[in-house]
Amino acid sequence: MHELDADDDYSSSGDPEEQSIGPAVFNDTVGVLAPAEPIRLRESTTVTEAAQRMLQARQAAVLVVDASGRLTGIFTERDLLTRVVGRGLDPKGTALAAVMTRDPEVLSLRDRVAYAVHSMSVAGYRTIPLVDEQRRPIGIVTVSDVIRWLANLFPATVLNLPPGGDTLKHPGQVDSG
Repeated sequence: MHELDADDDYSSSGDPEEQSIGPAVFNDTVGVLAPAEPIRLRESTTVTEAAQRMLQARQAAVLVVDASGRLTGIFTERDLLTRVVGRGLDPKGTALAAVMTRDPEVLSLRDRVAYAVHSMSVAGYRTIPLVDEQRRPIGIVTVSDVIRWLANLFPATVLNLPPGGDTLKHPGQVDSG
């Protein structure tokens, strides 16, 4: 260990709670993220209807499927802003087919959380569809799901952070006042 590492707030304290994160990142599959049931719509659905469904379900995206229920695209809140509003399109007259992302990258329940994090980090995805072997949507994974999972790996540390605090305290170092 380098001398500077000893004072680093993020260096390992040897706490079992912190040590559990490494194996979890590489061994846990996306199924542990409790992915939400996806909203499935057809390509002919209007952007207005898709946005209303997203609001009702409190989801950041809808998955677009063909007549067989197989994934053909994804339409996200980012797409709404950049491809519809940003281009001055009429959401009532614009079909998802014109503004969705076709053939998006997908995950399966067997994929590791580490791969989901990699996809989100490298490609900038905030929402990734989960599909079965026939490419039918079975769930949707979001950055929020990953953050919630991560926080649960070391709950005492996360729950004991002071509001607005800038110092990470380890569970054994938390003051009780």
